[in-house]
Amino acid sequence: MYSLEFFLKGLLIGLIVSAPMGPIGVLCVQKTVNKGHAIGFLSGLGAATADALYAFLAAFGVTFITNFLSKNQTAFQIFGIAVLLFLGFKMIFNNPIKQYRYHRTSSKKKSALTDYISVFFLTISNPLTIIFFGAAFTMLGLLTHVEGDNNKYLLIAGVFSGASFWWFILTYFVNIFRKKFRLRSIFLLNRVSGVIIIILSIAAIIKFFVLS
Repeated sequence: MYSLEFFLKGLLIGLIVSAPMGPIGVLCVQKTVNKGHAIGFLSGLGAATADALYAFLAAFGVTFITNFLSKNQTAFQIFGIAVLLFLGFKMIFNNPIKQYRYHRTSSKKKSALTDYISVFFLTISNPLTIIFFGAAFTMLGLLTHVEGDNNKYLLIAGVFSGASFWWFILTYFVNIFRKKFRLRSIFLLNRVSGVIIIILSIAAIIKFFVLS
């Protein structure tokens, strides 16, 4: 038996998870300004896919995988921080003029897939997300007295839809103002985005050592 309530609550959770402007949000904004709405949104879908995967693990209680992620939480966090630092410095020193000349129609598909995959792995490198989903589902009473798995699938679909909706709206509005950017402005945005991501990464490092 299906219940629309599960989808709607999953939709809300997906929006709540995606809305905070962390490193992933900054990265998607930067990609939208540099490459357009389609690439920015596709990058956001990478994050939405990772969120849906963690929602799946939380909803179905896949013990082996959740235990593996918990035991290797430190390694995942270090990897994610290292990649974000690399991306931050790359944004600072990246030349948008060369980038525009390089990205031709023939290479857009490969570039788009790369952007999607890179953001997916960046998002999934934070296994603490599964704890959030588990807590949110439990708090809303979504994992108790569920008849079959159908409603859990609706819940996961809601999370993915909510996250995807957020990334579409964010990149859509960023793209509107993108047309007003000149190359020099894009170069400045790259540097500002890079600095923000580096600062957030350093904050994550400090938090990591304080809490460990």
